[in-house]
Amino acid sequence: MNELVFDGNSGGYGWQLEEIPLPARLDGRQGRNRGQGMVQLSAQDDRAAVLAWLARYADSPATLASYRKEAERLMLWAVWQHGAALSDLTHEDFLLYQRFLADPQPAERWVIAQGQKPARQSPLWRPFAGPLSSASQRQAISILNAMLTWLVAAGYLASNPLALSRKRKRLNPPTVSRFLPQESWQAVKTTIQAMPMETAREKLHAARVRWLFSLLYLGGLRVSEVVHTTMGDLIERRSTDGRTRWWLQVVGKGEKSRLIPVTDEWMEELQRYRLANGLGAMVHADPTPLLLPIIGKGQPIKPMARSAIHEIVKKVVRESAARLRAQGSEFEAVAAHLEQASTHWMRHTAGSHLSEKADIKVVRDNLGHSNISTTSIYLHTEDDQRHDATAAVHRLGWGNG
Repeated sequence: MNELVFDGNSGGYGWQLEEIPLPARLDGRQGRNRGQGMVQLSAQDDRAAVLAWLARYADSPATLASYRKEAERLMLWAVWQHGAALSDLTHEDFLLYQRFLADPQPAERWVIAQGQKPARQSPLWRPFAGPLSSASQRQAISILNAMLTWLVAAGYLASNPLALSRKRKRLNPPTVSRFLPQESWQAVKTTIQAMPMETAREKLHAARVRWLFSLLYLGGLRVSEVVHTTMGDLIERRSTDGRTRWWLQVVGKGEKSRLIPVTDEWMEELQRYRLANGLGAMVHADPTPLLLPIIGKGQPIKPMARSAIHEIVKKVVRESAARLRAQGSEFEAVAAHLEQASTHWMRHTAGSHLSEKADIKVVRDNLGHSNISTTSIYLHTEDDQRHDATAAVHRLGWGNG
């Protein structure tokens, strides 16, 4: 159906939304589904309209990246495979697209070759790593439905083709517990402790993975908090009982600041990580990111990217699931649950495990589900008690290996 010739060797697969070539007949200016009334956007074509929708999420990088990915995939499919403008797409077209997400064909055009991780600018890059799971398909369509609904509300589109999709209802829908039970968490720790350490790079990577999971578990940190927090955000505070305690100050969701108790074990893990990276003793106002990429000498120090952190976590949980399966078929259910885990599951795991042994208020304040104060003497005392309660029961137990 598509009259255009797509040359993968040109690097075109790496086009950002702003760069996708749109022939005049496919730019949407004359789209069959264009709104006829008052339009509240200055956008004259489909690309500009989608970019206007994405601009609403500029202050939420993770959301923006996820939404942009789905919009780009749809635009590439519509133009390069289906030969239609976004504002030409019908209900039937979206049914075809949903089937396409489940099996992007031809694979050589759409799917990255197994074992490769090319940069987006590489001619080997493709929009998909493979067929999307049922959950990923639903998420993609949900995002596109939100986009189309907004474009209709803005007057750019006359109607939303996805509004005609059948809403599937389930009786007693299955639920997934998005945290790791102790058995699964132990499997993850075992995988990390068994990581190869033959070369200098392997040693650095093993130290980084152990430190990352220490941050996620002991601190219950969101991935954005790992990226944007520095070692200089660790602070010492002398309490009313004369003891000095360490805290990590993070700015979380909604720009809310909170203090997280940094236990002695957590500090030991930090020193271990700093030593592995050739860093000296902790100093105040240290701008070093909490988590470092493995870089060559002379390269600037910068924080890990979100995508790289997610990939590390997914690789560890996949290897841990494989380790469980190797023990016998009786571990299949546990392994299947574990391999679904994501970075955010570690935050839920931290909260779930801590809540088994500490007061729920400790969990609430550690995870930042409500504001805490560091100025009131009364609340300051409560903070000290929370620090002690956390240190007494919330441990990694890596061992001395």
